[in-house]
Amino acid sequence: MADVKLVNVEKAYGATRILHGINLEIRDGEFMVFVGPSGCGKSTLLRSIAGLEEITGGDLFIGGQRMNDATPSERGIAMVFQSYALYPHMNLFDNMAFGLQLAKVPKAEVEAAVRNAARILHIEHLLDRKPKDLSGGQRQRVAIGRAIVRQPSVFLFDEPLSNLDTALRVQMRYEFAKLHEQLKTTMIYVTHDQVEAMTLADRIVVLSAGKVEQVGAPMELYFHPCNQFVAGFIGSPQMNFLPAVVAEGSAQHLAVRLADGSLIRCAIDGSSTTAGQRLTLGVRPEHLSVAPADARDNLIPAEVIFVEALGGSTVAYCALPGQDAPATVQLDGLVRVHGGQGLRLQVNPALTYAFDESGQALRRLDDQALAAAA
Repeated sequence: MADVKLVNVEKAYGATRILHGINLEIRDGEFMVFVGPSGCGKSTLLRSIAGLEEITGGDLFIGGQRMNDATPSERGIAMVFQSYALYPHMNLFDNMAFGLQLAKVPKAEVEAAVRNAARILHIEHLLDRKPKDLSGGQRQRVAIGRAIVRQPSVFLFDEPLSNLDTALRVQMRYEFAKLHEQLKTTMIYVTHDQVEAMTLADRIVVLSAGKVEQVGAPMELYFHPCNQFVAGFIGSPQMNFLPAVVAEGSAQHLAVRLADGSLIRCAIDGSSTTAGQRLTLGVRPEHLSVAPADARDNLIPAEVIFVEALGGSTVAYCALPGQDAPATVQLDGLVRVHGGQGLRLQVNPALTYAFDESGQALRRLDDQALAAAA
């Protein structure tokens, strides 16, 4: 096992900079997930750690040793790609053993390593088969087994589940979590799927345009996004962002008005704001509710324009007065709403976010309580 440390790491192709001064410490034995939209640099960062891309600035350390000039084979890493890249003419045993055989590892050691990896991945009964006889999930297990037999200090996974169907992805997420618990080896995992990131990671690195936006545990990022980008990326369905202006603010509260004049009180430190200042109010879909008939505070009028009845939950897309984009509301699956229906949505003051014009989050007053829960 080994820790990984990046100090001001940069990557450029000519005049085009892809990674902008990445500083990151990945602890020994940690499961770290890189997440972000397409083109954010997450795969380039992973490949730079692997040695498949040469970094153009900064320093990379693995296990305390500077690895800028080390070849991939000298870095003590094993990488699993999106494509399984199995040899079609070889059975599974030979696919997993091939790297060790090239390294002239004694036959008995190769046999033991492959059998052990197959046992961990529950593919012992498949070792005589060829890749064409396997399902996608089984092929992915073979690719992972090929990495396990090398006994690396660090595993690198580049979107390994993106070729699988939804049900199999869910199953394989569980298998990855179990594998990490069993091997206790440092793992770095790249995905564009924030659900994968939230369910697998010890900590998540959220990347945007080649920069680290925030690093933290999954629930820390969910409850305490440092800016509007992270707030919008973490959570599904995505957080609602509503343009607003400050009505009043103090160290104990913030009140904002929406475009239709609705007054929303928030458990947010408003001491840095001034009346009339433009802000963005953030409310997650699962934190909006249909107001009871006697409710009087923190109400937003809405009209349902589209409904997704998903069984366990009902997702309603609602038009709000004076707002260009519809708001998303996630309700209990037993709640029945329909297109054209008028609703009064209620906002819980403790479950609101506010972002200034630069996109930075204002401090929430319940941050300490939520941090303890996270």
